[in-house]
Formats: sequence, C-alpha cells, structure tokens
Amino acid sequence: MFDTLDMHILEILFEDARITPEQVSVMTGADVLEVRRRVKRLEDERVLIKYPAMINWERTEKEMVQAVIEVRVQPQRDRGFDAVAARIYEFEEVTSCYLMSGAYDLMVMLEAPTLKQLAAFVHAKLSTIESVTGTATHFILKTYKYGGAVFEGKGTDRRLAVTP
Repeated sequence: MFDTLDMHILEILFEDARITPEQVSVMTGADVLEVRRRVKRLEDERVLIKYPAMINWERTEKEMVQAVIEVRVQPQRDRGFDAVAARIYEFEEVTSCYLMSGAYDLMVMLEAPTLKQLAAFVHAKLSTIESVTGTATHFILKTYKYGGAVFEGKGTDRRLAVTP
C-alpha cells in the first residue's frame, strides 16, 4: 500500500509542511504530478490529516494554560476504551488523547485561556463522565521541545541542502 516514495513524501512533509510539491519533486526525484497525486491520495486515505503551524505561544501575548491529565477509566463492554476516549476528545479544550499502558489508561492534553477554565473542564466535564474513575492533572510550565522543534535556544536545521 505504501511504497518508498510515499514514505519519503510523508517524512519530508512531517519535517516542513510548507514545502511545495515542486520542492518535494526535486528532493525525491519523482515527477511533480506524481507527487501531487500521491499527496492527494494520502489525504483522501486520512494518512495526511492536517498541516499545522508550530507556534511558540510563550513568545506572544496569548494567555494560555496547558495541562496533561492522566485518566483512569472503566472500559465499556464491547467498545473498550474507544467510546470513553471519543467522549473525551470531542471537548474543544482537548488537543490530544492517547491510550496508554501503565498506571493510567488515557493521557489527555488540553489547553484553555485561564486556569479557572481548565479547572472547570476537569471538575464539570471530565470527572462527570461515568466511566472515569480517577484523574491526575499536571500543568505544563514551559515547553523546551515539541514535535522535534527546540523552543529555547537555537534549534539547528539538520536537513541536507538540495542542489540541482
């Protein structure tokens, strides 16, 4: 289903989603029309889901509180953890939700404009879900590295230069 070209395109876009199909064509040696066709197929198959910008919000005026919540749940019969996870990740405050191994079942990452709103999410929305049996909330104080990008200091560009 996925060949070497598909994987190469995905790796390139993962490193920099701003890169053009023409640049991908040069980097892979594939025809630009083939690159576009492959990207469209990967989007249609929901392999490529989104092209986000990575922003260091700490360098802006935007106020935001981020937290990681460990959630213990009682899985639902015939649906396991999926139904509970779906209820949780539908909330607008939730940015990520993962099934985990270990001491807790789900790891939920969320953000809200204020600590009060984040606390309200935990006590009014998350803890009221009948399958949730316990939570532990951890607040993110500072981001040093995220998604492979260094937020503090000077990150180095480790990509190889492409020359014609």
